Amino acid sequence: MKAIVIGTPGGPEALELQDVPAPEAGPGEVLIDVIAAGINRADVMQRQGHYPVPAGASEYPGLEVSGRIAALGEGVEGFAVGTEVVALLTGGGYAEQVAVPAGQVLPLPDGFDAVTAASLPETAATVFSNLFMAAGVKEGDYVLIHGATGGIGTMAIQMVAAFGAVPMVTAGSAEKLELAESLGAKVLINYKEQDFVEAVREATGGHGADVILDVVGAKYLQRNLDALAVAGRLVIIGLQGGTKAELNLNQLMTKRAAVIGTTLRGRPVEEKAAIMSAVGEYVWPLLVSGQIRPLVDRTFPLAEAAAAHEYFDSGQHAGKILLTI
Repeated sequence: MKAIVIGTPGGPEALELQDVPAPEAGPGEVLIDVIAAGINRADVMQRQGHYPVPAGASEYPGLEVSGRIAALGEGVEGFAVGTEVVALLTGGGYAEQVAVPAGQVLPLPDGFDAVTAASLPETAATVFSNLFMAAGVKEGDYVLIHGATGGIGTMAIQMVAAFGAVPMVTAGSAEKLELAESLGAKVLINYKEQDFVEAVREATGGHGADVILDVVGAKYLQRNLDALAVAGRLVIIGLQGGTKAELNLNQLMTKRAAVIGTTLRGRPVEEKAAIMSAVGEYVWPLLVSGQIRPLVDRTFPLAEAAAAHEYFDSGQHAGKILLTI
């Protein structure tokens, strides 16, 4: 089969289409003929050499796909060959086929085409597991979302609104804030022109953000704590602004706040299966009803993965970028 292989880590040119051995479905696994794969920042970090592949995972990038089941491994029940599905992966999605534990596979939401559905697994699992399973977002909470118009941000805005909480967002342009507003964001903050800490305090009457979903990391750590409400929860899922920073622990204790750092890729299979089961139970109905919708910016053929990453790196996209097989 053909797959995207990372040659020498670096820029988009590191992504090379090569012939590689096809995978097989092991016990408890499903073999999928890939239709489309989503591009995520973790893929970019892997391409750059900053994200080591977890032990036992495919060395090819790609953390989410849609496709058709080609074969079932020993012991797999509840699926049939030919069924269109989506899957959350530990790697290997930029390829014509991928094998994945059956617990990380879901049928397509009713009414969705397979290409569009490829934008869902990693995004929906990341948002639901972090905001609702880890941070316990509840109705009425103020939720600050950094990186509002990426794949994670656009899904987070809609999911927060659908569950009755209040989405607040940061973005770097009026156009991106307008998009965020169209998805349900109630508080719009241009981080290039406004201090988001002051904007959050003003918008909440001094209460602060009950939950913050952060992709920036070190650069925003102290300011995120400043913006948190008493008993607030800061969930860090990205490190675009660095990995090391000082934090006022007295302030953290006084606010009785929590700082939660998570990744999805390296979690045990059992945890991923539990997350995907919750996504199927709570998020799929929202997609079917139209309360939330995936946002796909552009699609590229698998052979043009380098061009797709170049576009991702530009920061011009709003929503997901997909590779089609």
